[in-house]
Amino acid sequence: MNYNKINNLLGWLCAIIATLTYVITAERTTSWWDCGEFIASAYKMQIVHQPGAPLFLMVENLFSNFAMGDRTRIAFWMNIGSAVSSGLTIMFLFWTITALARKVFAGKASLAERLSDTVVVQIMGAGLVGALAYAFSDTFWYSAVEAEVYAMSSLCTAVVFWAILKWEVRADEPGADRWLILIAYVMGLSIGVHLLNLLVIPAIALVIYFRRSKNVTISGAIKALLIGVVVLALILWGVIQYLIKFAAFTDLFFVNTLGLGFGTGVTFFALLVAGGLVYGIWYSIKKIKPVLNIALISLGFIILGYSSFAMILIRAKANPTLNNSDPDNVFTFLSYLNREQYGDEPLFKGRFFDARPIDLVESGKVYRKDKDKYVVAKKKTGYKYDKETVFPRIYSEKGGHPSFYREYLGLGENQSPTFSDNLKFFFGYQIGHMYGRYFMWNFVGRQNDIQGHGSLTEGNWISGIKPIDNMLVGGQSVLPTSEKENPTRNTYFFLPLLIGLFGAFWHFGKNQRDAGVVGLLFFFTGLAIVLYLNQTPLQPRERDYAYAGSFYAFSIWIGLGVLAIADALSKKINAKTAAYTAIGIGVLAAPVLMASQNWGDHNRSEKFLARDMARNYLESCAPNAILFSYGDNDTYPLWYVQEVEGFRTDVRVVNLSLLSSDWYMRQMMQKVNDADALPIHIDPEKVKDGVRDVIYYQDMKIQGYIDVQDLLNVMLSDNQKNKAPLQSGEYVNLLPTKNMQLVVDRNAVISNKVVPQEWEESIVDTLQWNYSMNYVSRAELSIMAILVNNNWKRPIYFTSTTPEENYIGLDRFLVSEGFALRLMPINTGLKQGDPSSIVNTDVVYDHIVNKYQWGNLANSAFLDPDSYRYISLYVSSIFGETAQSLIAQNRTEEARNVVLKAYESMPKKTYQMSEAMSYTPLVDAMYKVGESAKAKEIVARNLKYIGENLKYYMNISETKNNFEYRNIRFGLAAIQRYQQVLETSGDKEMKAEVDKLFKEYTYLFQQ
Repeated sequence: MNYNKINNLLGWLCAIIATLTYVITAERTTSWWDCGEFIASAYKMQIVHQPGAPLFLMVENLFSNFAMGDRTRIAFWMNIGSAVSSGLTIMFLFWTITALARKVFAGKASLAERLSDTVVVQIMGAGLVGALAYAFSDTFWYSAVEAEVYAMSSLCTAVVFWAILKWEVRADEPGADRWLILIAYVMGLSIGVHLLNLLVIPAIALVIYFRRSKNVTISGAIKALLIGVVVLALILWGVIQYLIKFAAFTDLFFVNTLGLGFGTGVTFFALLVAGGLVYGIWYSIKKIKPVLNIALISLGFIILGYSSFAMILIRAKANPTLNNSDPDNVFTFLSYLNREQYGDEPLFKGRFFDARPIDLVESGKVYRKDKDKYVVAKKKTGYKYDKETVFPRIYSEKGGHPSFYREYLGLGENQSPTFSDNLKFFFGYQIGHMYGRYFMWNFVGRQNDIQGHGSLTEGNWISGIKPIDNMLVGGQSVLPTSEKENPTRNTYFFLPLLIGLFGAFWHFGKNQRDAGVVGLLFFFTGLAIVLYLNQTPLQPRERDYAYAGSFYAFSIWIGLGVLAIADALSKKINAKTAAYTAIGIGVLAAPVLMASQNWGDHNRSEKFLARDMARNYLESCAPNAILFSYGDNDTYPLWYVQEVEGFRTDVRVVNLSLLSSDWYMRQMMQKVNDADALPIHIDPEKVKDGVRDVIYYQDMKIQGYIDVQDLLNVMLSDNQKNKAPLQSGEYVNLLPTKNMQLVVDRNAVISNKVVPQEWEESIVDTLQWNYSMNYVSRAELSIMAILVNNNWKRPIYFTSTTPEENYIGLDRFLVSEGFALRLMPINTGLKQGDPSSIVNTDVVYDHIVNKYQWGNLANSAFLDPDSYRYISLYVSSIFGETAQSLIAQNRTEEARNVVLKAYESMPKKTYQMSEAMSYTPLVDAMYKVGESAKAKEIVARNLKYIGENLKYYMNISETKNNFEYRNIRFGLAAIQRYQQVLETSGDKEMKAEVDKLFKEYTYLFQQ
């Protein structure tokens, strides 16, 4: 057999199989989380959130050209970019496995060495099994079908690890070190995608040591490993951060001290670095210093690859629509690279979560570019605490983290944590829950794709072996139909894991050095990341994508497991039969099993809700509106549909989370696309970085309500009389009262058609409200300024998913027009603090019937939690409340249209307990408009879901401490609501069913 030819062909075959799989299952448009931002930014070469991914954006921009001008297909083709990157990753993984396998049989064999046909078959079988197992693994497949950075980052990792093995074979040939330079360049390029690729460096250092050293020792291997870690640190901090930091402070000296223009210091420093590298390379050649030569050339290529970040500076200066952090000068660029807006997690020393600050410590300065020089915008400060520890793991006081720590660690309300609690959280939660669970998802099985926070019914790993799963999570004998038929319930019966472990043990036995290298790759792309991230609990989503490199390394051992099986079988049967049998076992137990289990929940070709939800937000808005959003899943799809598809670009989308920053507030004062600038009219100098970052509330006992304009004047005043002194002697602005008012221009309201004609009598002379926060950031300042300056010319909306606190107290003046709440100066009869419940029924009805789209919810074979969690909102608020309102107005036929639209558009299955409860307004409306058969179908389905799941929870509680309180409460509340609906529906059959269910769980109602 021609080894090289077969190896090349099968590698490409793996790439084709994987790529075709990913293309078939790829999302056809944008998906949730960062994808909308990445697609929009790649399409127009804009700036994404810190620390950016410029190379990824440029490559994806190339893929967008395959859409041939069809803007609705651009997202799909960018998703294909990830599919192609992932397919190529599988190819390089195949070649990596075969290279390692060949070394077992031939040692440092030259490429010309002849291998027996049986050995070649075994090697190729190992490559196929390992590569395709990873191709169909849960985490990798998920990233392969959407326009995110992790697919391309995995490709960089695969290329680098493959390349070091290619170098190893050719290390004695002239010019072999070109492979090391290629590795350096790919690593430099990978920085422009994601930093995960750099974690391969320690493994590479070990390969070089084993290949170059004539006398390998344990101490030498440890020394090589430490050198690799140092090189990793030098690139991670020295090149990526301090290179830019030195450039920044050189520019500071040239501008502030020498009086030269901005950027002159950067230019000088760049020339200095380039000149130093050139001289160093010349010197290494002249003095015949090969190690220095390869080190300097590699450093030069790393910097060359890293130069993709020039795109960030160039495009920031062009001021594109999406210009996150506006890194147009070297100091903002440095902040951007350092991810300073996200803060830092303590790694080596830090506080306990219940520690109290005892001292304020200055930790640096933040520089701001002013007219002709850099100035100190503010000082970075930190705290010293009364209780600190080395290796801090339970440190966060934010949100619900302290209560989670206490519950997880079994601490009393006032009990202080200890260092042993710290380690318990590290091993149990950070390693066990946030890594071990993900690892088992990929090679043992997954319970479902609901995000897990410790519940026994959500997001755990399972195997498919009932006794084991029952011991782990309980309830396996009474699994509800919803779980049995759940496409995200994937079980592999430990088979991929066992093959991989068998392969790892066999590898260590046959070639300890190579096995150690793979083990090092496994560690640094897995547990080392756990150490570095130091994750807090209650993450907004699962983070398994961060550990894909670790799963890549383990898949190498799955491939080598085929050789281990063949080796074991060859002791009983002939080698050829053993080889084919081992390959058959490996193929069936890993890639075939994994593909069959994972296809259902990784086929995202029928999902469109992220795009359609964004469209619905915009369709809810009147022309030239201002739409306030809040979270990633609100905002990023909105950016996508406007920037890429050009949909409703007249609406100005404003992300309240970003609006607290000076750069975003400044950008909102500029016109973009077809949307006018926001009428903020605040001098940017008054809110620039370091100036009025936060204004705190201090009750000055002012009676009555104060005009917003007067409050703005006080908060923006530079007059010391309008400020309050701090203990330091500094004077700061403050918010003196929470009682706010805005005089309403009735004529402007009517002429701009802010309220429906029939509501004009309800227009108030003055809006009065109580501010909802204890501070004012730039976001709240902007809202207040818009209220004052807009004079009702432009409609003002909040997305329905914006947290109520961000309404700044205007809740009772917000009227639902579907997926957005419109500010209307009317007397709704609500009092301060009452939740807004006013609906503009005519507008919502028109939107439901004529405008809204529902993301193919009804027909999609698979829905992810980010999609189906919206169903509760749809069936209760959008469809249910609208239908009920129409019925109350005796508009029965229109109400029937709404409920029929709901039946047609919503899935014919139930996904979660809260959703079953949310259906009751819609079901009640169905009965009232004569659609009893459809109502009965939904009730029967939901009652079955509630009954089966309550039985499931009760069964778990018999053996486990974890009790499903939240879902049980939803279930009990749903039973009571259905009883109320069915009492008047005339549906005796369903009434009997719900009464039976109520009777069965009466004891829970009494607890």
